[in-house]
Amino acid sequence: MDRIDAMKVFIAALDEGGLRKAGRKLGRSPAAISRALAFLEAHVGVTLLHRTTRSFKLSEAGERYAIVCRRVISDLEEADLVAAGERSAPRGTLTITAPVAAGEDVLRSVLDAFMDAYPTVSVKLLLLDRPVGLIDEGIDIALRIAHLTDSTHVAIRLGEVRRVVAASPRYLSTHPKIEVPADLAKHKIIAMTHFGTDSWSFPPVKGSSIPRSVQFSPRFVVNSVRGAIASAVEGRGITRLFSYHVAEQLSQGKLQILLADDEHSAVPMHLISPQGRLAVPKVRAFVDFAVPRLKASFSRLANDVSGQQRDIQPCRGTSRDVGHVVGITVQSSRSRSVGRTDRVLQE
Repeated sequence: MDRIDAMKVFIAALDEGGLRKAGRKLGRSPAAISRALAFLEAHVGVTLLHRTTRSFKLSEAGERYAIVCRRVISDLEEADLVAAGERSAPRGTLTITAPVAAGEDVLRSVLDAFMDAYPTVSVKLLLLDRPVGLIDEGIDIALRIAHLTDSTHVAIRLGEVRRVVAASPRYLSTHPKIEVPADLAKHKIIAMTHFGTDSWSFPPVKGSSIPRSVQFSPRFVVNSVRGAIASAVEGRGITRLFSYHVAEQLSQGKLQILLADDEHSAVPMHLISPQGRLAVPKVRAFVDFAVPRLKASFSRLANDVSGQQRDIQPCRGTSRDVGHVVGITVQSSRSRSVGRTDRVLQE
């Protein structure tokens, strides 16, 4: 049996979550799938999968081996496409990862349009609020909102977003003023897992180099952007999110931004891809198709935020900062190399 073929069976079983599902995807019988896995385990001399009648689990050795297999398969597929000179014929499955909110609210519609334009390309979208190793997990391209470090990944800048503090007019009208970050300690906080569950940091005051930190005991902790927004809209407290998360609620007057002058500098947005993947037709086609559309989508959200904030009048009990514009800045695209181990904020 061919070892590369057995590797593909192994990875298919992992991706599909079962031997029967892998068989259906590859057009093989369950017995053929089992033989391929047995061949691979015999070749490497270790157990890769702990199997029961209904499920399986990767062994420690299997986890390490899967990472290498994905890299080998990816490199072989790329080599085949380049050698065949098929740069003008995108096809196959494009695997993309993005944070949950960004994927659902912005990226999904772009992917729908892309699949309409390229019917020979299928898409696998992984919505994950955690850092992902692109090569290790077989990802072609990722949408990330983070400060990236230099490495071998290629990054295409889409723009930048701001972290904002927001609350509903109803909450602000019945609670003490919020004029400086320290005032937040007196309020009910709706904390997001990736934005700080017991403290929020703010830039130093003018003339100081020491960042400010506001400690609090949150009233509500949630790991869902939609959950935090819904709770804030209902007047349950103050939350911190990215500006594009709350663009709709701002446009409807359901939320207002606070402490705009006390926020950190903007966080960049990128599409990133492993070095060399842009030579693969399906990846190149997606980047060329998606970049201008993603820029336009984020720019539209920024304009919605800016336009609405100019019209907002402070409610009784709100801070002097309500109504300040905090939005998304979309800049010209450029590519550079970035790392895959950067800390990714919940996006």
